[in-house]
Amino acid sequence: MRDLLPPTVAVAVAGPDDWVGELLAAEQACLSDQAVPTRRRDFTAGRVCARRALTGLGLPPTAVPAADRAPVWPAGVVGTITHTAGYCAAAAAHVSDIRSVGMDAEQHREISPGVRRLVLLPEEEASLARLPSDIFWPVVLFSAKETVYKVWHPVVGSWLDFQDARLDIDPDAGTFTARIAPARIAEAQVDDPPSTISGRFVVADGLVRTAAVLPPR
Repeated sequence: MRDLLPPTVAVAVAGPDDWVGELLAAEQACLSDQAVPTRRRDFTAGRVCARRALTGLGLPPTAVPAADRAPVWPAGVVGTITHTAGYCAAAAAHVSDIRSVGMDAEQHREISPGVRRLVLLPEEEASLARLPSDIFWPVVLFSAKETVYKVWHPVVGSWLDFQDARLDIDPDAGTFTARIAPARIAEAQVDDPPSTISGRFVVADGLVRTAAVLPPR
């Protein structure tokens, strides 16, 4: 993810030992005793990476628990975690440098027709038909929308549905721009909610990786 984010964002990618690393007490409390091994491994790698990203900012490796399905970062920090089969990463930044950050990783493969209908707007379907055929573009949009939602939620405090953001992809530049539905902007209970969120993507080594930031106001 280092290649997709500005230098003010600290990034940590999981190594082999991070999937079975140690959790701090506040993090362990977020895991059910009945958590399946895959969930436990993903959660553990995410928190180990999150703490390493914090040290990359010059901060102590503070616990990063969870609430409302999202990591809870220390005061003055924004961050994001993503994991998919065999890959996990975390990123963190000072709020003085970055208003919000999001990222996502997915396996580079076709998504099912049902998920495709859930994720893509009709105009997005039409635009994908004009893109090069060597990439599974629906999963790129899926990942980019996941990233957009991770950027949006800490700022606005609400979640977006997949069809609440319309994405345009530039395959040559490796960038995307999401335009948030006007109804979601009107409903936002904060000043200056983002109406557009721009980010970058890479498809390589069997993965789709996407990331985006909002600059400080």
